[in-house]
Amino acid sequence: MEAKTENKINEWLSGNYDEATKNEIRRLQKENPVELEDAFYKDLEFGTGGLRGIMGTGTNRMNIYTVGMATQGYANYLKKCFETVKVAIAHDSRNNSRKFAEIAANIFAANDIKVFLFESLRPTPELSFAIRTLGCRGGVVCTASHNPKEYNGYKAYWDDGAQMVSPHDKNVIKEVEKIQSVDDVKWKGNENNLPTGQAGITIIGKDMDDKYIEMVKGLSINPDACKTQHDLKIVYTPIHGSGIMLVPQALQAFGFDNFHIVEEQEKPDGNFPTVNYPNPEEKETMSIGLKKAEELNADILAGTDPDADRVGIAVRNNKNEWILLNGNQTALLVFNYIIEARKNKGLAKSNDMVIKTIVTTDMIDIIAAKNNITCYNVLTGFKWIAALIKEKEGKEDYIVGGEESFGLMIGDKVRDKDAVSAVAIICEMAAVEKNNGQTLYNKLIDLYVKCGLYKEDLISLTKKGMNGSKEIAQMMQHYRDNPPKEIAGSPVVELYDYEKQEKKNLQTGSVEKIDLPKSNVLQFITEDGSKISARPSGTEPKIKFYFSVNMPLKNKDEFERTNKKLEEKIQKIISSMNLK
Repeated sequence: MEAKTENKINEWLSGNYDEATKNEIRRLQKENPVELEDAFYKDLEFGTGGLRGIMGTGTNRMNIYTVGMATQGYANYLKKCFETVKVAIAHDSRNNSRKFAEIAANIFAANDIKVFLFESLRPTPELSFAIRTLGCRGGVVCTASHNPKEYNGYKAYWDDGAQMVSPHDKNVIKEVEKIQSVDDVKWKGNENNLPTGQAGITIIGKDMDDKYIEMVKGLSINPDACKTQHDLKIVYTPIHGSGIMLVPQALQAFGFDNFHIVEEQEKPDGNFPTVNYPNPEEKETMSIGLKKAEELNADILAGTDPDADRVGIAVRNNKNEWILLNGNQTALLVFNYIIEARKNKGLAKSNDMVIKTIVTTDMIDIIAAKNNITCYNVLTGFKWIAALIKEKEGKEDYIVGGEESFGLMIGDKVRDKDAVSAVAIICEMAAVEKNNGQTLYNKLIDLYVKCGLYKEDLISLTKKGMNGSKEIAQMMQHYRDNPPKEIAGSPVVELYDYEKQEKKNLQTGSVEKIDLPKSNVLQFITEDGSKISARPSGTEPKIKFYFSVNMPLKNKDEFERTNKKLEEKIQKIISSMNLK
């Protein structure tokens, strides 16, 4: 064990830490020194989105001390930027989320910052909405999104209700890094007698819920279809998370009265007892919902992750089989619906715009172009979508944004991905198609015939432990220094290096500037139109590879055959890059 790690352990054993924490360190010293080293070999990094990590004792773990030190740094920065500060705080159903939220609330209050703390668990998008509604300067939600039960996290927000971007993200990190000890943290103040008399903690709940639901209701474009199809049979699972607080209300507000909640996954529970991984992208996670949808002969199944910012849906195909749509398919259906419905209702504006991320299906660009709407591509993460909305405010009219990882943001009243409004809009979309005598699945095939069949896939390689991040960095450097000349038999013609902010034509050698912030992402474009993206995760010890291939689709009858060809092509690409 390195001396630096041993010093950190000794600091915790001798410092102002509770006795239970010290006893846990002593236990690990005897029983599991490897785990102890992993818990202390580095500090849990406060990244550009905040903290995320495994819960436990140590500097490299989510606990009251790492949360407290992060909060103090964030509070210091807020007070540097604003004369008076208000923040909103929310949390999901994860173990310790309420405790972390209360710790953060007390520290903000002790720093003479007014706090609005939700009375109990709430979806992340409502936190974003509350920041904007209450005129807060920042906010925090305690969640680890869709990660396994061992994880928790701390997401920090700015005054527009979005996660922070430059310069604030980097500046907050600097302030957090200045907090060297738990003794630097103002853990608790006399909330009724602080210098300005303004600080303290106000509990919020139903009033904010009502305002949020009213906002969601206002997103409806075809309320008549929802009334006509009010008995659309919907199955919904919150996967033991915070979606249960608002999704049923949103469906009722849209006029749906025939929805069924998956009972086994209805109760909020940070142990997520029915799943290994509370992620609606996973078939295993949605399996109980799929069974209920089959039993009830439902029209649609929707599931949200623990903090209700991601949504997964399932529909029947033409063989009457239930299938999960991937994030790209859901996104292109929703983008197309918003664009199409606004046009049909006379709501479209000449300056309408949509936003997606660079790893999300290019089919959305085609749909936007066919409708003469600007489609912007930004870096991965909804903070970049929110930043562009802010930049374009008053000049262009944002209507929808999204990314392949099951995230959608409809309208500009919330500045983070919002599965609550997404579930309601997706069900409205299903109602419209049912009114037209068809299904969402058939609508998807229609779009493929119109725009070409785009097929995407994703694989994640996990590199755990102390060497994991080094291995990922080495892998990215290898691809950057030695880009493949061909992939699956097709020459690589373009290399996008977002770290260097360069787009290079590998055939002519010409270089163009990429007008986006630096990011450690590489994209390879092949001669046959395939796109392969490599991107290390910002929150997990993973490197993700995204694949996009496409072919024209002559007619609906050709779908299965063409889809199979594209699936084989993706497997060929994975094999040629030695990624398995």
